[in-house]
Amino acid sequence: MAVVRLTKEFNFEASHMLEGYDGACSQIHGHSYRLFVTVRGVPNANPSDPKYGMVMDFSLLKRIVNGLIIDRLDHSFIVRRTADNSAFVDTLREKFNRIVEIPYQPTCENMLAEFAATISAALPEGVTLSSLKLHETATSFAEWYAVDNE
Repeated sequence: MAVVRLTKEFNFEASHMLEGYDGACSQIHGHSYRLFVTVRGVPNANPSDPKYGMVMDFSLLKRIVNGLIIDRLDHSFIVRRTADNSAFVDTLREKFNRIVEIPYQPTCENMLAEFAATISAALPEGVTLSSLKLHETATSFAEWYAVDNE
């Protein structure tokens, strides 16, 4: 049977800042993110299985990505905790509970690397992550491909 790729689109709203950046993105600002998750595998060949003909159930992919990525980041402020901004982050936490601290600069590129590792580890046997695309704006996006990271 042929290898097939499936793609599901996800959306989330989040703000971030790029600590130490030398442009406008050093300021707190937000995005309407669009995440495209593509997996690959061979469709189930067992006619008695309810998932017959599927690489994986789209609802399972949705459950994985929502549970690990979207639910955590939607309507959050994503920030790299540094010595320079730790007091600022602590002050924000006094009023807001959707602060997501990460150990890296929250760029599309770095977020995709984290998403790839997280999603890959949760996929069912026989299904692999093929690619990710993360739109920060309608015209700006980053892509991650498994073949580039083998």
